[in-house]
Amino acid sequence: MYFNELLQVKEIQIFLSFIISLIISITTIPVIINISKLKDLMAEVQLRSSHDEVTPTLGGVAIFASTLISYFIWDNPSEGHDTHLTIAAIIILFFLGIKDDILILSPKKKLIIQIAASLMLITLGNIRISNLYGLFGIYQIPYIFSILFTVFIFISIINSLNLLDGIDGLAGTVGVWTSVVFSYLFYNLGYFAHATLSLALAGSLVGFLRYNWSKKNKIFMGDTGSLIIGFLLSFFSIKFIMINEHFEYNPNMGNNAPLIAITILLLPLFDTLRMFSIRIINGKSPFVGDRNHMHHLLIDTGYSHLVATLILIIYNIIIFTGYYSINYYVNNNNVMLLYLFLNFIIYCFWGNNLSKKIEINKIERIKFNKIDKVKRLQIADRLKPNSDKLIDNQ
Repeated sequence: MYFNELLQVKEIQIFLSFIISLIISITTIPVIINISKLKDLMAEVQLRSSHDEVTPTLGGVAIFASTLISYFIWDNPSEGHDTHLTIAAIIILFFLGIKDDILILSPKKKLIIQIAASLMLITLGNIRISNLYGLFGIYQIPYIFSILFTVFIFISIINSLNLLDGIDGLAGTVGVWTSVVFSYLFYNLGYFAHATLSLALAGSLVGFLRYNWSKKNKIFMGDTGSLIIGFLLSFFSIKFIMINEHFEYNPNMGNNAPLIAITILLLPLFDTLRMFSIRIINGKSPFVGDRNHMHHLLIDTGYSHLVATLILIIYNIIIFTGYYSINYYVNNNNVMLLYLFLNFIIYCFWGNNLSKKIEINKIERIKFNKIDKVKRLQIADRLKPNSDKLIDNQ
């Protein structure tokens, strides 16, 4: 009896959702790896790949299953209505991701299904951004524009997460960081169903990272994983902004809710904005892939996947901590927007310096190879007379 009462405590449910999701993820991924190898469901090595071996790519299946199971074992109250709609939407994205990981879909088809899943949650669950609290001088947003803007937010975050999934551990670590932060915020707001779902996602990702960083039993999350994570993080961000419209969290922070959400998701948003800007400036399509993402630059500079991931996530945490520290004393949208803008400029300079360093290293390697070639020719010339003598003697 006491045990049953203990399980009704919301804090324990939230914590156990993490533990259960973690256990399910860790135990199911080896099975998925074996099936993927047996059925040859592997990611091939491509020109822009950061891996050099074919690797199973259905880690998103474990993320999906463990998150849903650990969330639905609890008797969620009526405030979990929009989380249930979110689950319905990610089921659609789950099948989209599975098909894309196995058969590969065109970007146009993927975009259409992403928009459809977003609209389902926006219209049926009324999950939309209707107020920017004076950011850019904008307050209330008309209904139609609110829907369009929210769809744009969903698509932007989903695809920024997908673009971030370029090295081992990065997208998963960003997912853990953001979902843990949102879980804490939702818990303080009294939105326990949302806190439970957030921490369930975190648990599934921690289990996934155990294998994503493994050398012997490596697995990728694939589009299945990145779509689900991106959609859930979009939902968490928009829901957090909506809640703060009524100043339920902190009256002094409420009008900065959009900026707080941006700061939590800083890394994928900054990286996507930087990449699109560079491609447009260079006269290229912003949707054409390359190896100029920050994580690729760090890898090409010589850092391991783990170190590159830690550098980037620590950067995100530092900017987030700095935001809260400054906002504690200066509660002004324009000041905080300037803070984020300056950090974006620094982020761009950082990437530019890494690019220059990589180019210098390439030039040095070319010079070394040329010198090495000259030396080989000189040695060959010195050996040639001796070889001619041997031929004459024969």
